[in-house]
Amino acid sequence: MAKKAEKIKIIPLGGLSEIGRNMTAFEYKDDIIIIDCGLSFPEDDMLGIDIVIPDITYLIKNKDKVKGIVLTHGHEDHIGALPYVLKKLNVPVYGTRLTLGLVEIKIKEHKLSDIQLQKVDVGQMVQLGEFEVEFIRTSHSMPDSCAIALHTSLGVIFHTGDFKIDYTPIDGQVIDLHRIAELGKKGVLVMMADSTNVERPGYTMSESNVGATFENIFRNAENRIIVATFASNVHRVQQVLDAAYNYDRKVVVSGRSMVNVIAVAQDLGVLNVPEGLIIDVNDMDQYDDNRITILTTGSQGEPMAALSRMASSEHRKLNIQQGDLVVFSSSPIPGNEKSITRVINQLFEKGAEVIYESFEDVHVSGHACQEELKLMHRLVKPKYFIPVHGEYKHLKQHAKLAESLGMPKENIFIGQNGTVFEFGSDYGKINGSVQSGKILVDGLGVGDVGNIVLRDRKHLAEDGLMVVVVTIAKENGKIAAGLDIISRGFVYVRESEDLIDEARKVVKSVLDGCEQQNIREWSLLKSSIRDSLKDFLYEKTKRRPMILPVIMEV
Repeated sequence: MAKKAEKIKIIPLGGLSEIGRNMTAFEYKDDIIIIDCGLSFPEDDMLGIDIVIPDITYLIKNKDKVKGIVLTHGHEDHIGALPYVLKKLNVPVYGTRLTLGLVEIKIKEHKLSDIQLQKVDVGQMVQLGEFEVEFIRTSHSMPDSCAIALHTSLGVIFHTGDFKIDYTPIDGQVIDLHRIAELGKKGVLVMMADSTNVERPGYTMSESNVGATFENIFRNAENRIIVATFASNVHRVQQVLDAAYNYDRKVVVSGRSMVNVIAVAQDLGVLNVPEGLIIDVNDMDQYDDNRITILTTGSQGEPMAALSRMASSEHRKLNIQQGDLVVFSSSPIPGNEKSITRVINQLFEKGAEVIYESFEDVHVSGHACQEELKLMHRLVKPKYFIPVHGEYKHLKQHAKLAESLGMPKENIFIGQNGTVFEFGSDYGKINGSVQSGKILVDGLGVGDVGNIVLRDRKHLAEDGLMVVVVTIAKENGKIAAGLDIISRGFVYVRESEDLIDEARKVVKSVLDGCEQQNIREWSLLKSSIRDSLKDFLYEKTKRRPMILPVIMEV
């Protein structure tokens, strides 16, 4: 029997008011477990940033309590931050076979050792300290996806993970609504549910609908077919392979992540690849164009992805040919629309035909729409509800949906990353917050680029840089050699010699003034140069370049 004083804390560190970076900590008594450990991609103003991961300061402070990381499935927004987190928090990682297969690729790429990967089967229970963790089969856009039920003496916490209700999934593995209903019947204290598609009425189409579209496309195509999709969308990859096999086409795989995922999924028996179907890119010339399909990454217009490089004629082995049929089998992630449109335009310019989401059912979502969410709420019947996995508008709409089904408004909690949700057997409340935020990864640097560096990058991108090199004599502080002014991204020096000459005169005048006042302090000299040049350049150009004075003493 749970004591009244007992409480459980739920602390999202990512995935609230954003799409991606999903990570939530659950704290009960002296134990913490984490569900998911994802990344998100940089926003437009994050210049030069590669990926964004959650801030785990709270977990590091409580590292002795952390019993493990539990994964719902293998998409980047759920596993992408693992290599960075495991370097600071080496705890066991639990997941189904395909999920851990994809994690292994990341661990090898980051050259990590002594990582404890614990494979679990759907339906299995794992004891992690005070938590009994149950993995429940769901439908999503990749196999081996799970919802998680955390059994505690205080009650059950149910986390849907990313899900939809697909009655005709590609692998025949239907969401376990029976087990979910059983949990609801026994009583669920808190439910956290995917909010991505809450604004869409009705039901999400079945993945098998896309298969029918592919069959139609392959039946009528007379030239090469190039299909771009997410490498991790294994069900979609299977349907492309099936259509290619049915219409006697060979498949060339392009893009490192696509090659890796297909290899792992094939090894695990999750992906069925008939022998001889996939060929090397160097063997393409042995077949007519109407017998070739290219399966590639780059459906989001990523500049370095294989499709983008083909579209801009920068791919070493694959070029777009007149008459190629290119299929974008994904929907744009918010913020990527411009990049995708640019690639589509380049493809059309090169003589390709392009099919994207507006024209055919070449993509269906992996997330539940309103009617599926209603069914989940009705089956689980939670006492308290936290909408997750969505921007703030999605969380608000999901809260309204729960209210419309009869849940009391005071039992629905919307928070931000870092919010501490606290629940007892007979109460729920928001109880403060912990440190959270976005850790920016730039190359090998993790967290070493912050707001100040991003502000400088923005400044440099908008107005450029001017470096003023001054050599002064040690004994008297006078200019010992000619002033050198170097400009980058501000003006083209050869065409702006007059401006640069005038800038030199401004700097010389400043230094002469400092000499007369006997100012020899370098910091004062630099700030005087910076202030005078800034005013002069703004007056002449209406621009404010970053000015870096460099003083050398000889």
